[in-house]
Amino acid sequence: MIAVPGVYQLRIRLRWSVTMEVGALGRRRFSAGWYVYTGSARSGLTQRVRRHLRREKRRHWHIDYLLAVADRVEAFVLPGSDVTECELHQELSGGRCAIRGFGSSDCRCLSHLAYFPRRPDIRLMPWTHFVEDPPGPDRATCPRR
Repeated sequence: MIAVPGVYQLRIRLRWSVTMEVGALGRRRFSAGWYVYTGSARSGLTQRVRRHLRREKRRHWHIDYLLAVADRVEAFVLPGSDVTECELHQELSGGRCAIRGFGSSDCRCLSHLAYFPRRPDIRLMPWTHFVEDPPGPDRATCPRR
C-alpha cells in the first residue's frame, strides 16, 4: 500500500442531540443534525480515513469522540492535493462553527467542524470511489491505474 497524502472530509449525522466530554475541550453539546469535519494526512490518507471509519479505536483526536456517537459517517477524499485542510474547510458554505477549537488545535482556524441542520453536499471524491486502496470485500474488482 502506498502512503498517499491528501485531505478529507467526513459527513456525520447525529440523529439525537448529545452532551459529552471531548478531550481537552471539556463537556460539549452537539445538536442533532449534520456535521462536516475536515482533516488531512501528510501521508497515509487511506489509513487515516479507515481509522476514522472504524467503530472501535482509542480516542486520540477530537473527532474520535463525535464519531463514537454518530449514527452515520461518510468519507470524501482529495488525494495528493496541495490544498490544505484549512483552505478546504473555509470553502464549506451554509454551515456554522460547531465548536471552537475542534480539530484546529494545530492551526489558527476557529474550528474544523461545521454544523448543518440539513444534509450538506461535499464536493470531494466519495471514499467508495477512491481507487488506490478501496475498503470492502470487492477490492479485487476495483479498477487499477
